[in-house]
Amino acid sequence: MQNLAFAVPPRPVVPVAGASTLFPVHRIYCVGKNYAAHAREMGTDPTREPPFFFSKPADALVGDGARVAYPSRTANFHHEIELVVAIGGEGREVTREAALGLVYGYAVGNDFTRRYLQARAKDKGQPWDVAKGFDESAAISAIRSVSQVGHPQRGRIWLAVNGTVRQDADISELTWSVPEIIAELSTLFTLRPGDLIYTGTPAGVGALHRGDRIEGGVEGVGSLSNEIA
Repeated sequence: MQNLAFAVPPRPVVPVAGASTLFPVHRIYCVGKNYAAHAREMGTDPTREPPFFFSKPADALVGDGARVAYPSRTANFHHEIELVVAIGGEGREVTREAALGLVYGYAVGNDFTRRYLQARAKDKGQPWDVAKGFDESAAISAIRSVSQVGHPQRGRIWLAVNGTVRQDADISELTWSVPEIIAELSTLFTLRPGDLIYTGTPAGVGALHRGDRIEGGVEGVGSLSNEIA
């Protein structure tokens, strides 16, 4: 047995809806600008170029109902509601036809973003890590298994702040579908059980402030609510 310098932190887990099961998280991958209207609001022209990815640390997760601390080093803290894919199998260079076979289930996520730091990184050609991968930057609902929800291809995705709807679209508007995302991502990384994929956010992202109450959901998948502390 190895002597460790310090106690190993517990592995992040996400509850599975309707069960006592917990989903242990391996990695968090995110897809950038995967709705055309959101790409336009961020100042780019949406095309079907290959999707691009960024990551968040697994311990950035925060659950449904939790209070989320307003992060440091920004005055422009944004919400981004997303459909999340939970991976339950292992695969590399997976075909689109086989991609859904790796899926354990689906959840609702919020990709919190320090927008000012992201914009500055873009201007300087720098990575987005500090803008996207900070503490409590990945909110997530309970996961619903494929046996519960199938593989949703359409359904309302929405987010409201203090009761006012800001984001309202349909997951059928994804530029790159879930099978396409999985297939492309698996050419870059070996996907493993416990991986989460945040599939992108629709238009309507905006600033959050301390005390704001956020509610959102994906039809047929679930809902997610958090408060900014």
